[in-house]
Amino acid sequence: MKAIVLESAERPYVYQEVDKPTLGPGEALVQIRAAALNRRDYWISIGKYAGIKYPSILGSDGAGIVAEVYDDADKHWLGQEVIINPSHDWGEHPEYQGKDFKILGLPEHGTFAEFIKVKTEYLHAKPAHLNWEQAAAIPLAGLTAYRALFTKGRLKAGDKVLIVGVGAGTGAFALQWAVAAGAKVFVTSGSGEKIERARQLGAAAGVNYKAQDWAEELKHMAGGFDVVIDSAIGEGFAKIPDLCNPGARIVLFGATAGDFPGFNARMFFWKQLQLLGTTMGTKEEFAAMLKLVNEHQIVPVIDEVFSMADPAKAFEKMRDSSQFGKLVLTT
Repeated sequence: MKAIVLESAERPYVYQEVDKPTLGPGEALVQIRAAALNRRDYWISIGKYAGIKYPSILGSDGAGIVAEVYDDADKHWLGQEVIINPSHDWGEHPEYQGKDFKILGLPEHGTFAEFIKVKTEYLHAKPAHLNWEQAAAIPLAGLTAYRALFTKGRLKAGDKVLIVGVGAGTGAFALQWAVAAGAKVFVTSGSGEKIERARQLGAAAGVNYKAQDWAEELKHMAGGFDVVIDSAIGEGFAKIPDLCNPGARIVLFGATAGDFPGFNARMFFWKQLQLLGTTMGTKEEFAAMLKLVNEHQIVPVIDEVFSMADPAKAFEKMRDSSQFGKLVLTT
């Protein structure tokens, strides 16, 4: 079979022939029809991620058709159109992942291949209203956004939500999930075009964080926020507590703009704010996310589709952060 192989830091995505996976107990072989990139794949490709090993096949997101199963008890999966949960071995505590937790696509081979082996417990029926590219876009970013909003942020209808940096995949999913749940959503972005795209998806308004008075503009628009979703942090985070309503939940799952520039402790304890970290999610949250997608007939935002045989352009676009929504590879 063909796959995109991470050979080294100098040769991060080589499309080449590799052996088809051999199944073991509890496993299925999925013929990948589409896979999607995440920021994680880019960081791994440039050597800025923990636990990198060579050679590896990256890719956490994928959808396809079950071609083989190991166990007779799993034969009902044969021929089924599936989406793959990339959050593996979470552990016994839903509040946090255990020591054996891992994400598909490193250390285990991922979805950037014609075939992948995966435990059947991580297979879910592909939402019928989605095509392959749309289904493949969901797993990692969709799950991360779902847990951030609903488990950590305790989002409810009528809440005012701020999504910091809406252009990325997780930010776009957070917007779609929050709108579906009946929240009033505001966004920030460094691009006016991305803010307009967010409005088309249901955002009430947005501001450009490059503007000097972006925080004041947001406060004038919204008054205050009940939930803040932030994967950037950086210098702009210093203005977030002032934008929050008393009792607000601030949920973090990344630091692409750097760590905290300072911490206004008085603002936090006086306004009873909660600062919460999260990553990925449980099997139950993945199932609940797909239920939300199906019930509301949500269609993920695809920025561009590339051939798996020529992945360089997709990785370059991820590097430049110019996309709105997901970058998808097709076999």
